[in-house]
Amino acid sequence: MFDEVLTDNDYSALSEFRYAIRRFLHFSEEAARATGLEPQQHQLLLAVKGLSLRGSPTIRDIAERLQLRHHSTVELLDRMAEHGLIERTRDTVDQRRVLITLTPAGEDILKKLSLLHRTELRSSGPALVEALNALIGEPAQSLPDRSGAKS
Repeated sequence: MFDEVLTDNDYSALSEFRYAIRRFLHFSEEAARATGLEPQQHQLLLAVKGLSLRGSPTIRDIAERLQLRHHSTVELLDRMAEHGLIERTRDTVDQRRVLITLTPAGEDILKKLSLLHRTELRSSGPALVEALNALIGEPAQSLPDRSGAKS
């Protein structure tokens, strides 16, 4: 694997991809902070909402999704519960399991952030896709520009 040849174009493509990701992450971090959340708190809300489509997520599920240790996830959940953004309940089948749900306040703030993120991705997403395609060797797709016309 490490004996493969990399061209200057490969490095350029990786650089552009990392730049596109970093620009989006920077936007995301600033949007979270503007609502009074830390970026990791926003990610927790999003993880709970996304995972809830398959049932109420557990602390373990969220820890995996956020790539955190169990105790760090518990501390983050404590802060979120104090702010009234999440609730914990015991699983009725297995009392050892703690299930996490969003409160209406958590749902509201997540919706606002998600709408902002979708708008940003509609703007910056084509550059991200182009950078990824260049990196993995896929031909550039004909993507719509901001006016909706294909380029």
